[in-house]
Amino acid sequence: MAHYSGHRAPPEVPAHFKNLFTDGKLGDDDDIVDSNNNANNNNNNNNDQENRPDNANSDCQTVCWIFGYGSLCWYPGFTYTKCITGYIRGYVRRFWQGNVTHRGTEDAPGRVATLVEDKEGITWGCAYRITGSTALEYLKQRECTLGGYATLDAKFFPRVASHDTPFSGEALEVLVYVATPENSHWLGDAPLEIIAHQIANSRGPSGHNAEYLLRLALFMHEEIPGVRDEHLFELERLLLEEIYRKEIPLSSVMGRNPDRIRRDSHEDVRRPPSFEFTSRIPDTKLRCLNI
Repeated sequence: MAHYSGHRAPPEVPAHFKNLFTDGKLGDDDDIVDSNNNANNNNNNNNDQENRPDNANSDCQTVCWIFGYGSLCWYPGFTYTKCITGYIRGYVRRFWQGNVTHRGTEDAPGRVATLVEDKEGITWGCAYRITGSTALEYLKQRECTLGGYATLDAKFFPRVASHDTPFSGEALEVLVYVATPENSHWLGDAPLEIIAHQIANSRGPSGHNAEYLLRLALFMHEEIPGVRDEHLFELERLLLEEIYRKEIPLSSVMGRNPDRIRRDSHEDVRRPPSFEFTSRIPDTKLRCLNI
């Protein structure tokens, strides 16, 4: 049975993260893209979201990793130097957190993802390598002040291990933002049909609540094919049914396409062909023609 242990929001990022990974990093220093290379890369591909270093940060500043499992998977909103896909253990993803500042309003709160403790659970997402305090301050405002999330640390397991990196598939410590029942936006568990209905009928300053869920599901389908997230994928199915039943154009809820994020750049990943989505194609009877 998934449950919370009652993490309470600390006043700031845990103290031990101030000295986290000062000399540890995934890949070589050459992976950090300077501002001149960024300009050239942007000219070559305007749709890519490059790994941009913060020019205001110096080499002596702390490096840490942030784990994203919700909107951070497709819209980080901050400067980072690397993004890798992987998972953490001991938690499952649930749409139990309310939201009134981004994907809903006070009158019609939206629902966004949080993590619920489950000793057998695994949650897939991506980790961002950041330097300095700028991104942490941004996330503190976005996730804690406005979103009602608290911080905790967890072990992150990269999906792709590179033989020439310090980690080679071993776990690294990441900072995670988690909503708990103690925060004022908490909505908790409900039948999936009710959750899907609420998401289909919520919109906030950042866009429609449906976009949040559908882009997260798209991240899972495209970046980690073959991995099943039953809670997320069942909500995706129910939500699409609700949208189609109400004859709501999908384009009206999806908003502008976000920039593409370059993930797992530390290894050339060659993915085998996947037939995951063929099950969604309806069966069609073929008629033979005498020609």
